[in-house]
Formats: sequence, structure tokens, C-alpha cells
Amino acid sequence: MNSFGTLFRISIFGESHGKAIGIVVDGCPPGIALEPEDFLPDLRRRKSGASGTTERHEPDEPEILSGLHGGYTTGSPMTIMTRNRDKISSDYDDFLKIPRPGHADFTSLVKYSGFADRRGSGHFSGRITWGLVVAGVIAKRIAGTAGFSAKLISAGGSADIEGAVRKAVKENDSIGGIIECVVTNVPAGLGEPFFNSMESVISHLVFSIPAVRGIEFGSGFSSASMRGSEHNDPFTDDRGNTSTNNAGGINGGITNGNNIVFRVAIKPASSTGVAQTTWNFHSKKMDTLKVRGRHDTCIALRIPVVVESAAAIAVADLILTDRGIHDADRQRGL
Repeated sequence: MNSFGTLFRISIFGESHGKAIGIVVDGCPPGIALEPEDFLPDLRRRKSGASGTTERHEPDEPEILSGLHGGYTTGSPMTIMTRNRDKISSDYDDFLKIPRPGHADFTSLVKYSGFADRRGSGHFSGRITWGLVVAGVIAKRIAGTAGFSAKLISAGGSADIEGAVRKAVKENDSIGGIIECVVTNVPAGLGEPFFNSMESVISHLVFSIPAVRGIEFGSGFSSASMRGSEHNDPFTDDRGNTSTNNAGGINGGITNGNNIVFRVAIKPASSTGVAQTTWNFHSKKMDTLKVRGRHDTCIALRIPVVVESAAAIAVADLILTDRGIHDADRQRGL
């Protein structure tokens, strides 16, 4: 399904080379000051242009169709879209016969009986994350004083990101990377165990981002080799601050007031200029595929703001959920 959320609910629509892409945000509280220009800083962070990113250039200008009047959200569903203008769909013709290894070309063909739009990778393109970034801007307003910051900390297995990208461009191949996200000023008590724990909601959203292959919170996978006495985060005051943060700001699926810290593994883009031997579904024999067209050498360069947005959407939804529960308790005098 293409919808997510309990109270702050988002629905993504569109295809990479279709007329437009966008998002519907339902459950946005009324009275939030918002203008189309407010979306541009984060949308620019997602755009291509830097070395190692695709040569496709889209204006990405947001059109707000509903849910905003007089510069404030109305409380009704917000529909926000952008037009696709820079398209070369012929670059994708060969993938019907020879699906790209590692891509959704084959699985979408099977699932949708050949009717899926394969132009520009269709609904499976990283371009669809435009809507997540837009929703993230709204979510950050709901999250109040919480701060969201994500950055690429390594690419191609190296902390020298620029060097790794230059080498991959020279070799006409693609590389992945590791993104770290930190959420600050998060109130303690957010999260609805078991199935809507803070980690569960963030992870669900993060795995909706194309190319994500793993996520870890706090000390993550390294905690498996630690002892309990080493992994535990001792409290330093009655506000719940801790001397270490191996838990990544979450205990029992509930925020403990410390920074939420998590890292995301991004795989190399499936579209690589290096020739690969794979199955030709038309000739029924092995064939050589060399992807042409405009593709990202390192898609991880453009994903930090998307990861940041996913975290903001998760926090906003759980804030609204928590507010509903506690407001109801207060009305009952509890």
C-alpha cells in the first residue's frame, strides 16, 4: 500500500516519468503557518546537481492544491504535487527484456502482470521520495522544538566521500553509503509498544526509501558483542539524561529524552554503467546489459534529507497519538 500513519497519515502518488508526483497529508492540525517557499530548502537538498548525482534536472516546485488557506493549514487533507518535466523515457525500453539486476524491474513485472509503468523506474524510482520530503517539512512543524539532522558519514566503504565518488564516476560504477540521523530535543514518553514503538515506526518509514538495506539504533549491531554492564546507559540526573547513549534514545520502544540516534545503510544504485551478464527474458538466454541514461553514481548523496523527513514523520505521528491519549486522560481527570 502507498499510505502510512495513524493520525498524521500520508499517501504518496505518481510515477517518475508520469505527469506529476505528490503526496496527500491527512491529519495535519489546523493553524500551522505554511507557504510553498517553506518546502524549498529541504527539496533543494534532495535535488541532483552535485558530482555523482544524475543529470536529470527537475524544478521540483511544489503546488499546494488543498488544505492551505491564508497562509495556514486548514485541518483538511493537504494535497501537494510537482510536475515532471525532464524525461527521457526511451532510456528504459531495454529493461522490459533485460531487467536490471538488483532493481524492481522484474518484481514489478510479476506483481502487476506487466502493467506497471517502467518509464524512469515508475513508482519504484527514488524520485517518489519528493513526497516524503514535503511531508517531512510539515512534520517538523508539528514536532515543535525537536531538531532533525542527517548526514552521509561514509560512501563506498570510505570516510573520504568525495574521493570515493570520484573513483566510482571514473570507473562508471555506483556506490552506496551510510547515513547517520540525530533527533534532538525529543520529549520522553513517545512510542506505542509493541507494534508502534519509536524504532518500529521510524524503521517502517525508512525502509520505504528505495535503496535502504539496513538500520541500527544507538550502538546497533555492535551491541551484540558487548556485555550488559558495558551496554547499559547509566542515568546522570532525574530528568533521565544518561552518560552514554547505546540505546539511541529509546528504551522499550519509548523515547527516554536523550537524542534519538540511528544509522541507515544505502546500497549502490542498480543502474550501473559496468556491463553485467544476466538473463534476457525475450531471447531466453544469458545476455550482456550495460545501462545507459542518466543515473546517480551515489544515490546516498541525496538521501540524508529523506531519512531526516522519515524520522520527522514518525515523531509527528507519535506526538499526535500521545497527545490524544494524554488529553483524553486529562479530560477524565486521570
